[in-house]
Amino acid sequence: MPANTTAPSGASDAKKSGRKKGRRARLLVIVLVLALVAGVGYGGYWAVSTVRASYPQTTGTLELKGLTGDVEVKRDGYGIPQIYADTDADLFRAQGFVQAQDRFWEMDVRRHMTSGRLSEMFGSGQVETDAFLRTLGWHRVAQKEYDEVLNEETKKNLQAYAEGVNAYLEGKDGKDISVEYAALGLTNDYAPTEWTPVDSVAWLKAMAWDLRGNMQDEIDRSLLTSRLDEKQIEDLYPDYPFDKNKPIVEQGAVSPVTGEFDPDAQPSDGIGSQTPQGATQGLNTQLAALSDTLDEIPALLGPNGNGIGSNSWVISGEHTTTGDPLLANDPHLAPMLPSLWYQMGLHCREVSETCGYDTAGYTFSGMPGVIIGHNQDIAWGFTNLGADVTDLFLEKVSADGYQYDNKTRPFVTREETIKVAGGRSRKITVRETNNGPLISDRSAELEKVGKRAPVTNSAPDRGDGYAVALKWTALEPGKSMDAVFELNRAKDFKSFRAAAAHFEVPSQNLVYADTEGHIGYQAPGRIPVRLKGDGTMPSPGWSSEYGWEEEPVPFEELPYEYDPERGYIVTANQAVIDDTYDHMLTKDWGYGARSQRINDLIQKKIDGGEKISTDDMQSMQMDNQSAIAAELVPELKKITIKDQSVREAQKLLEGWDYTQEPDSAAAAYFNGVWRNILKLAFGNKLPKELRAEGDCIYVKPAVATGPVDEQNKLVRECGQRDPDSAQPDGGDRWYEVVGSILDDQDNDWWKVPAQGREEAIDTRDQLFARAMEDARWELTAELGKDITTWSWGRLHQLTLRNQTLGKEGPGLLQRALNRGPWHLGGGEAAVNATGWNAAGGYDVIWVPSMRMVVNVGEWDKSRWINLTGASGHAFSAHYTDQTDKWVDGELLDWSYGKDAVDGSTVDTLTLKKP
Repeated sequence: MPANTTAPSGASDAKKSGRKKGRRARLLVIVLVLALVAGVGYGGYWAVSTVRASYPQTTGTLELKGLTGDVEVKRDGYGIPQIYADTDADLFRAQGFVQAQDRFWEMDVRRHMTSGRLSEMFGSGQVETDAFLRTLGWHRVAQKEYDEVLNEETKKNLQAYAEGVNAYLEGKDGKDISVEYAALGLTNDYAPTEWTPVDSVAWLKAMAWDLRGNMQDEIDRSLLTSRLDEKQIEDLYPDYPFDKNKPIVEQGAVSPVTGEFDPDAQPSDGIGSQTPQGATQGLNTQLAALSDTLDEIPALLGPNGNGIGSNSWVISGEHTTTGDPLLANDPHLAPMLPSLWYQMGLHCREVSETCGYDTAGYTFSGMPGVIIGHNQDIAWGFTNLGADVTDLFLEKVSADGYQYDNKTRPFVTREETIKVAGGRSRKITVRETNNGPLISDRSAELEKVGKRAPVTNSAPDRGDGYAVALKWTALEPGKSMDAVFELNRAKDFKSFRAAAAHFEVPSQNLVYADTEGHIGYQAPGRIPVRLKGDGTMPSPGWSSEYGWEEEPVPFEELPYEYDPERGYIVTANQAVIDDTYDHMLTKDWGYGARSQRINDLIQKKIDGGEKISTDDMQSMQMDNQSAIAAELVPELKKITIKDQSVREAQKLLEGWDYTQEPDSAAAAYFNGVWRNILKLAFGNKLPKELRAEGDCIYVKPAVATGPVDEQNKLVRECGQRDPDSAQPDGGDRWYEVVGSILDDQDNDWWKVPAQGREEAIDTRDQLFARAMEDARWELTAELGKDITTWSWGRLHQLTLRNQTLGKEGPGLLQRALNRGPWHLGGGEAAVNATGWNAAGGYDVIWVPSMRMVVNVGEWDKSRWINLTGASGHAFSAHYTDQTDKWVDGELLDWSYGKDAVDGSTVDTLTLKKP
């Protein structure tokens, strides 16, 4: 991750060049170390001893400072640990120790990111990133949460966890912790410092940042105003299709009597919306700079935007073969090495007041507790709710402060010092308004934000332009860390909802099942109530008409379901509830392609009188069907194609069932056609700030002469037909955009002017024919002329890249730390959501980061898998030992009960008090 992070836009090319040179020199040194580590050249003994020094001890006994009794750590054949202790403190102390054994490098990089201290590890190339993160102040907010908000039990658990991490670190040099430190040690004097409880709390801010909602859409809408009218922008952001894709909660409203959400109440006429018309028109260059700046911030959980999300669903025992609920979950995040998730069991030998946990599931390295999983009574899963919890505000500023209701208010300021490995420290000043920190201070371009913007009639004099402030719920202290422990101990739906009430950021969909046979859903989160506007565009910060009410949407008024009559609940980032609900949660839901497919698969089983098994749940997670193919292929097959080579490819679509298996030639060709439809219909119509630079295409020569093979030989043209082409990302929003105009042959979006030697396009079918031709030649260049050798998996590849030193650099470095490629099925907005982006090609950019199917009550019949493995050590047997099975859609047996854990244990480590 850090090696892939560059300066935000606004930094000079010279600075970028200097940073790249410095990074190159550093990487050359690292390569020498890793060459030795890999046994290349001489020094093999030193290399082997360096690697082995960082491997964790997993058998025998070790003393762990602070323990009050012995703790057992039992690992199975995949290195997954199950911890047994007699007190909460010992349990979390051991969790910290064990996670540090396997993943401390990852933990250390992560805490430096969340605190804006990457420069301390990686040098001057990270200063701009650190400056932006210091401006947001994640670590400061986390410190305030720890000091003022979190309950005492949570603090004790966090402290015990930190003590366990530090017990592992005590007396160790960097090379004893991870091979990356051995490499880093040759380039600067960095050494790991002690872990703190606040380091754990700050990780929740990184979660919230990557799942923050519609900030990018808010920027993009503003940019679109320079080139598109209001109707055209509405075309690109259609309303949620409630008529075909079900929301999570299918009925209910806030009771006018109790003021609480009632799942059986009749809805009102809706809340409507107001948009500050004209408030941000013309902010193109400046908001584009903000967009570029946001892109530079490391995304620990994955890329934002359309397509990114998760699946979870729960089915009542009346519809299952077990007679008890089944619960599935697979969060879709960026592919990481090691995986974001760390599988683990936390068991009190006897659950009591002094030891209250018996839970297992997926944890984050660096945080105590279990994030997703089950205990002895309930199971739960998460998907991103997507609530709009961020707003951008234009601020009229001067040397004295910022303008608010025709008065000047002073900034709240603080000075931050950024320490730089191998260089001089840098100082920045952070300025805050009543709407949050001025993120425009971190970019030379953004200092001029709004300089050319025609704004509302009530706007103050433009002067040198407007600054941009970020208002975000995660910048206020909250209780989400309390909620993690409360979920781990919950016993029924009441205590589950009580825990959910504290899960304030990031806002997640929570699904639930218990051993009594109940299923449920809760929408939690701190969701703002806007005074005016709907959050889809930046707002005027100088007016008290805008902004947020002091209190968010009350938890009691947020939607939930408990034992719905249909017998199942599906969440996959679709709308939570229809637009007659009393509060606005967001205008930018996912559009429901995945969720409706899951609903349909479940309902088909029920309608057929079949019971749903654990195997069925697993098969649903691997469902590869393309919803947009089902709409487009019938139309594509009708088009008359004269070119024999293109006609040959078109025939691949005949008889295709729209499933995107890795060996499918039809899936490869269709996705090529879909990508080119988006490029032609929308790409060159978007403003330059949203365009992808340097797009290259493959075309046949203008004059076809010579043998047939030579006539079909492709010429690579970059920026000729569609210079600086804008390319939509291909997510299910674009399914809805295209679907809404599919029956309109003459819609303006289908029209493309003549470009170079290409004739103008006037109708839908002409555009589809051109897209089919372009896809034929693109895939010929990528996969070869013979279509019988084509396969979707050869195009749609997953490479796992180490998130730190494996992101860029010479091939030897990447081969040492990275793994792959694997050929995948699935695709954009499929249930098996191996996402790709039409703007960048077919490579996999987000994945189901883990998969689980929980067999409620019969816990030992549950199954799980991780994307990579338990270990973060690049040469460990458990670095990627689950990946092949993950690719094939397999799940591992998930041991939970003591007998099952003992039966699967291959290594036992006893941690003893000194």
